[in-house]
Amino acid sequence: MAGNTFGQLFKITTFGESHGAMIGVVIDGCPSGLKIDEKFIQSELNRRKPGQSKITTQRKEDDVFEIVSGLFEGKTTGAPLTIIIRNKDQKPDDYKHLADSFRPSHADFTYEEKYGNRDYRGGGRSSARETAARVAAGAVAKLLLKKQGIEFSAFVSQVGKLKMKNSEKNFSNKEIESTIVRCPEKATAEKMIALIEKTRKEGDTLGGVITAVITNCPVGLGEPVFDKLHADLGKAMLSINAVKGFEYGSGFEGTEMKGSEHNDAFVPLSLRRGVRGEATATNHSGGIQGGISNGMEIRFNVAFKPVATIMQDQQSIDKKGKKVILKGKGRHDPCVVPRAVPIVEAMAALVIADHFLRNKIYR
Repeated sequence: MAGNTFGQLFKITTFGESHGAMIGVVIDGCPSGLKIDEKFIQSELNRRKPGQSKITTQRKEDDVFEIVSGLFEGKTTGAPLTIIIRNKDQKPDDYKHLADSFRPSHADFTYEEKYGNRDYRGGGRSSARETAARVAAGAVAKLLLKKQGIEFSAFVSQVGKLKMKNSEKNFSNKEIESTIVRCPEKATAEKMIALIEKTRKEGDTLGGVITAVITNCPVGLGEPVFDKLHADLGKAMLSINAVKGFEYGSGFEGTEMKGSEHNDAFVPLSLRRGVRGEATATNHSGGIQGGISNGMEIRFNVAFKPVATIMQDQQSIDKKGKKVILKGKGRHDPCVVPRAVPIVEAMAALVIADHFLRNKIYR
């Protein structure tokens, strides 16, 4: 199976399956001498782990990590940094009824056709459990970038048809983490939670949108042709399970504007404090121009589909092409979006860390 590696200089390779012994990640290219804050890495994993609230899957995994290579006396050595997370709350029997059948909108059929076999226990490699390894790696990337003042935040701006009133505003991590749905607008968050609980009782699921913001990103990150910064961010986000869409800056709404409305006029730095490089009066470009960061905040939206596993009867087929009726079993998220917030941040950090190191060759 190819395609388990992401990045060029700050490169990660993830491994493991949902109900295997462990999952993990090898980080190659992390500079030596970086002090690793293990409490911070664990706190990032805690934001993603299952069973954290009444609106998430009730699978119980502590997601306690171990660093087994590339670390000496609390600092990176420059050698591959390997992090493992052992699986504990495994219930493969919940999936035996799927051994010969294909779940609608899952990777079951495509994996079977491509590889000739598949791990039906929770989807194996296709399971969103793999993203815990990404979050661990993203935490290391955040530690590297924090030294440069680069910060990441993301929040749930939409669940189903419920949308925030002001998703263009910037929010503190404290505000975002103040609700279990990770929506910083309290009134909207309460409605989202109620909708998720109602949908769960109906045996159904919901999708949503996560808005992410990268602040204090220096000018010059990104390569101007195939490796544009927004292109790599898009690939990173679209590689996350259940993601169906990515837009940055004005996104699709920008198609309704005229050039005279959309252009970001340059203004003196004194008018926009805290921005590195030349500032612009507006930020329809989303902090990226010509595929290269321009010093403004980078803002983007990530769309997630409803979770494919539902607790209702669904028509499908088995390996012989015969009709079967399937119904979800086990423990699943009625809406994956709240737990995906740290995953979006992690993938953004991995992209920025990679381009930050690549950019060093120019200066």
